[in-house]
Amino acid sequence: MTDLVTFGETMLRLSPPRGDRLERTRSFDVQAGGAESNVAVAASLLGLDAVWLSKLPDSPLGRRIVRELRGHGVRTGVAWDTSDEKRLGTYYLEHGGAPRGVEVVYDRADSSVTTVTPEELATGVVADADTFYTSGITPALSETVRKTTGTLFEVAKQSGTTTTFDLNYRSKLWSPAEARETYEALLPHVDLLFAAERDVREVLDRDGDAVQLAHGLATDFDSDTVVLTRGDKGAVGIREGEVFERPVFEADTFDAIGTGDAFVGGFLTARADGGDIERCLTYGAATASLKRTIDGDLAVVTPAEVEAVIAEESGEISR
Repeated sequence: MTDLVTFGETMLRLSPPRGDRLERTRSFDVQAGGAESNVAVAASLLGLDAVWLSKLPDSPLGRRIVRELRGHGVRTGVAWDTSDEKRLGTYYLEHGGAPRGVEVVYDRADSSVTTVTPEELATGVVADADTFYTSGITPALSETVRKTTGTLFEVAKQSGTTTTFDLNYRSKLWSPAEARETYEALLPHVDLLFAAERDVREVLDRDGDAVQLAHGLATDFDSDTVVLTRGDKGAVGIREGEVFERPVFEADTFDAIGTGDAFVGGFLTARADGGDIERCLTYGAATASLKRTIDGDLAVVTPAEVEAVIAEESGEISR
């Protein structure tokens, strides 16, 4: 049985050297990046058997994505697009210190993944997995992907595969009203929900403190577990009525992109190892803190590094 199957888009991320601008740079650093493959990479490097499903152009750029993910131990199930319209989504990321900040420019419209159907994917691996994961970015890509996402959730539920979903709202892809309608259709099929507190308030239009928000989601959608992430305030998790609040681990931030995905990857790894809600939140938070010190979307970390972060907080570290 596969531990974890994820489904979603992965793009090429192109970044000018730090301190340079997109409009004048003569060189780019190139890496793979996408919420669902980021989660798969983190989980794979932490010990899970992880599979990523998607559709890519049959081109050097598509093969570049597969080569990078496989290099981190992720197995790939790719539908190759050989049409004349095939293309890979890209995004450009410019790092800037205060007051400029980070600028992201997407070029992902009509990428090959927007046409993916269930018949093109290895749905059997979803049925045979312990856990299936995707994020709210995926159904926002196109109506076709939205229907495919729903079908994969149905396959997972009918097969006893645990379903997990991260709201991961992106305002550049759809409106809050469009996202809310899709989320509310998918959430009754979700066993384990990750949600940023701001998305719950602004997209799902809910009020209350963090614990009330998590309780409300768990009750209304009959979720086994709800994890509310709160940025630098940490996370709140609820499972079968048990509540646990986890602060962040302090970290020097070199690159924050992918921090939430690293948290999910760490959480799911600890869960697969039988961890309770406290252990899962702690492992996820430690993985996320390490990610912030690494350039790129991917949490290239080891289990020993995660355990060392946890041990140092508890005073158990040996030198």
